[in-house]
Amino acid sequence: MVRLAQDDDIESMIIIERAAGAAFRDMDMAAVADDEPMPADDLRSYLRSSRAWVDTNDLGHVVAYLLLDVLDGVPHIEQVSVHPGHAGQGRGRQLMEAVAEWARLEGFSSLTLTTFTEVPWNAPYYARLGFEAVPVSQLSPGLKQVREHEAAIGLDEWPRTAMRRALTG
Repeated sequence: MVRLAQDDDIESMIIIERAAGAAFRDMDMAAVADDEPMPADDLRSYLRSSRAWVDTNDLGHVVAYLLLDVLDGVPHIEQVSVHPGHAGQGRGRQLMEAVAEWARLEGFSSLTLTTFTEVPWNAPYYARLGFEAVPVSQLSPGLKQVREHEAAIGLDEWPRTAMRRALTG
């Protein structure tokens, strides 16, 4: 079940991020795999602004989460992580669709994110969810800033892109 995250979900979110990040080691992306999860205080700021969603299993345990920013007036998916033990069950899709519905109800016309282009569960997956690559010449100021930050911290060692999904209905 997808719901807004609560304070007692933070520990699970950190555990999920570590577990999900480990999959990057198999892609020869150890630096990504070893990256520390977002600090609890930063996660709390997403909770306070109602921009953190979780998906729970049948027992009510958090198994996936999504964090959302708003850049240049457009909702921007900052992070989506699914625990590897629950991957392939549509949990990431459920979170993305819940956020897309929230964005539609709030009057937004698109969602954005940045991602690795050659990681199967990144850009190729998001393309199946309706996201399209945004040409560098069409990046908004906020997306340019995100991409510059990603490059500065070394993420451009592997190909990355910004993507946008138009929201209809």
